[in-house]
Amino acid sequence: MVRFTVLASGSKGNSTVISGGRTRILVDAGLSCRELFRRMKLAGEDPETLDAILITHEHQDHVNGLCVTARKLGIPVYFTEATHRAWMRWLTPRRQMTYAEWLEQRRRQAAERQAGWQAEAGAAAEEGDFDEPEAGMAPESAARPLTEPSAEAAPDQPASLTDDPTWLPEVEYFQAGQPFSIGDIGVSPFTTPHDAADPVGFVFRAEGVRIGYATDLGYTPPNVKAQLKELDLLLLESNHDLEMLRDGPYPWAVKQRVLSRVGHLSNEAAAEFLTEDYDGHAAYVILAHLSENNNLPELARLTAERALSGRASLVANRLLLAAQHEPLAAIEF
Repeated sequence: MVRFTVLASGSKGNSTVISGGRTRILVDAGLSCRELFRRMKLAGEDPETLDAILITHEHQDHVNGLCVTARKLGIPVYFTEATHRAWMRWLTPRRQMTYAEWLEQRRRQAAERQAGWQAEAGAAAEEGDFDEPEAGMAPESAARPLTEPSAEAAPDQPASLTDDPTWLPEVEYFQAGQPFSIGDIGVSPFTTPHDAADPVGFVFRAEGVRIGYATDLGYTPPNVKAQLKELDLLLLESNHDLEMLRDGPYPWAVKQRVLSRVGHLSNEAAAEFLTEDYDGHAAYVILAHLSENNNLPELARLTAERALSGRASLVANRLLLAAQHEPLAAIEF
């Protein structure tokens, strides 16, 4: 049996569970670990049975609960390498410092090294096994250049791996365009146009069922259209109503980002895809990532229904809307 459960979808957090055979994958971890587990239990899913976490991109609404969830369950996390690096940079931003601050830090480190050497030298002299260095020679530890960091003088170095905010039990890399498998579930990642380091969508395959997963995309380029064919279930972004976004409360710069070709898919753009490029094969079409500020579920549904009803071959498609605050009833094949 193949099971597909959207736990949350929207700008405040995204997460979905896909089960096939003996394998269960969490796609994105945009909610806190506590909330993810709560919603999984509400949907009849056992968190302890998850085998892996799969990440679409590094934006906070897709990775907010990633560290805690992965560590608690001890399961691997699958990223593209660029997404993993971007996520790590986001968690450990570098603090800017002036030259004077840098120079003072280096002087302090040198003084600490010198004090440590003197303490060691004193102890060795008391034991009678200390050899006096030759004139003009300095011990190795005192002769290190000021730019070389030392473990003792590195306050940002974690005491253990688990103190590192980016530490995960296991990390696996994949590349867009190169299919791979996680247990019994085949995964075909494809590039999506979004303002992230290396965003992807997925087509999942298990027990003869194909599921398309495409959110956070500014438009539907040819590679995305080619992937979203012959599906049994299609999850597609329908983020905003154009008029609501233009008249809404967002700053103009944010509106421009959302409307751009690396932003989010509008109701109208999703409907255009359903009308012109969708093959009508899927039994279920799920509209996802609806904006709470710039969309209404009724508008998204109406726009998509018009697109589907305009083609007789699409009438049998069941249209569903993923929600932000409650899980969608599980779909089983």
